[in-house]
Amino acid sequence: MTDGRPRLVMEALGLSRVTIVDGKVVEVTAPRLKYCPLFNKLRKIEEIDEAIVRENIEFRIREFGLGTENRVVRAPDYVTFGVSEILSTAIEAGDIEAAVIVADGCGTAVVKEPAVVQGLCGRISGIIETTPLQVVLDAVGRDCVIDPETTPIDQVKGAEKAMAMGLKRFAVTVNCPEQARIIREMCGDRVVLVAVHTSSISEDAARRFFEYCDFITACASKPLRDIAFSRDDIVVAGNKVQIFAVTDIGKKLVVDKLHSIGKEPWDGKTPTVDPQPWL
Repeated sequence: MTDGRPRLVMEALGLSRVTIVDGKVVEVTAPRLKYCPLFNKLRKIEEIDEAIVRENIEFRIREFGLGTENRVVRAPDYVTFGVSEILSTAIEAGDIEAAVIVADGCGTAVVKEPAVVQGLCGRISGIIETTPLQVVLDAVGRDCVIDPETTPIDQVKGAEKAMAMGLKRFAVTVNCPEQARIIREMCGDRVVLVAVHTSSISEDAARRFFEYCDFITACASKPLRDIAFSRDDIVVAGNKVQIFAVTDIGKKLVVDKLHSIGKEPWDGKTPTVDPQPWL
């Protein structure tokens, strides 16, 4: 807590760093992206600046209690197709038993309920720091987080907790390839690794994500897109913020989710709508 008040630091739309204290936006840094096709589709945002970021985060606080004890913890699909939608559908189908995610109010958590995966992850960005929210801990379960008092973010420890809980197959979201390597070597094929929040990664990191992960969100990463489009064994979903499915299980989860909403993988012919600038 910050003087007893809940605090959340998040890298939000446009890669702007946002700090929320006690339900108020207290800091917004300049965004690195000027245009995101997903936010244009969902919120009609033509150009991202600090004022737009603040307005969007304040909307999230009002709409579903982001970073506050008013947090809405369960939700249906939001964008119809994204990481949280893929993982919640995979849990419903029995392809995985849980997802190790990061969210405001709980930090790293092992979540078994599809609606909670979607509710916590469907409308957040890269969580950097969070303090406990009792409403979130009640939904997730205090024994399913690393530490309910400090709510740290550590996906390696999250994977260890999932194994200690006896889960036979689970997903883990990661945002750096070293995390992915450690978790893959520790868990083997019982883990489905998902690379998220990838906009700022290097070419080397992009290559390593393709080495260790089952599917990957493109975000605004040009290295990831260049690698994916240079290979003929990658399933590509979407023509905006694309998802690249690499392994058999990654392809299954991505394609199953596409089929559940009546869609097919990207055909390579439909024009892409790209973020600006590429990073």
